[in-house]
Amino acid sequence: MADRSAHNYDLLAIDLDGTFLGPGSSVLDENVAAVRRAREAGLKVVFCTGRGLAESGFAFEACGLEHADPVVVAGGALVSDPRDGATLHRFEMSKSLVDEACVKLNRLGHPAMVLKDRAAAGYDYLVVQGDGLSLDPVTEWWFAQLDVLVRFARDTEKDEHPEFTVRVGACARAQTLEPVQSMLRALLGDRALMQQFKAVVQAEHEADGGEEVHILEIFDARAHKWGALEWVLDREGISAERVCAIGDEINDLTMLQHAGMGVAMGNAIDELRLVADRLCEPNHERGVARTIDRVLDGEW
Repeated sequence: MADRSAHNYDLLAIDLDGTFLGPGSSVLDENVAAVRRAREAGLKVVFCTGRGLAESGFAFEACGLEHADPVVVAGGALVSDPRDGATLHRFEMSKSLVDEACVKLNRLGHPAMVLKDRAAAGYDYLVVQGDGLSLDPVTEWWFAQLDVLVRFARDTEKDEHPEFTVRVGACARAQTLEPVQSMLRALLGDRALMQQFKAVVQAEHEADGGEEVHILEIFDARAHKWGALEWVLDREGISAERVCAIGDEINDLTMLQHAGMGVAMGNAIDELRLVADRLCEPNHERGVARTIDRVLDGEW
């Protein structure tokens, strides 16, 4: 294997949606080829995504699993082996935190999507529906198109595996979720990390007038992408200064802030642009491939 020290970075941390993936969650051949070049040059490539492991498998498989590095999934709550699905590290949520979040979401009219560590629980989502709350069309579409295992319950007392919960989420129109997020912050305080961002949707799911569909996510306060990457770095003996992180959304903020070089996509939100060391082309212009080539060439 090539000597990693010949480059300015030893590890590439790459987000999926809006970053590695193109429009419509497409896998771009140029990005796949660039990831393979990076690995052949001796760099580790760690994908870091808000998706669960089952929801991300198509992207990992496209890059080849024969020598795959660990992946950070569920927004940083899990570090997994993409080859066999084994969990390497987990930031689970306390039962009390999950119970409070689910009760509040249900009272505000939202079913709670409780994400599990599938390797431990045997399924992906427990949907807590309260008094007959229905899933929104975006979530129904998401579950239908991906390889996820879903169970349903009226409340968290029916949860057979509370110890394996890593995230609680809700999906709705952006303006609907804003007051929900504020109320949850007041309720949960610094026990939880909370973030809201645009959901991956089909055009038909956008509201009249262009209002976006958002995802609201609640984690244990320790669970974020950089927290998971720190675990990987410690295992691999790599320093933070030797990491190049690439992303576009709010859940990429911690890794762009702490990596040796943070790269914001051309389509990134303003918060990431403010903390990034570099700005690359948008995802539809193969910004990841171009960033990798600049790293391999020593330009960055």
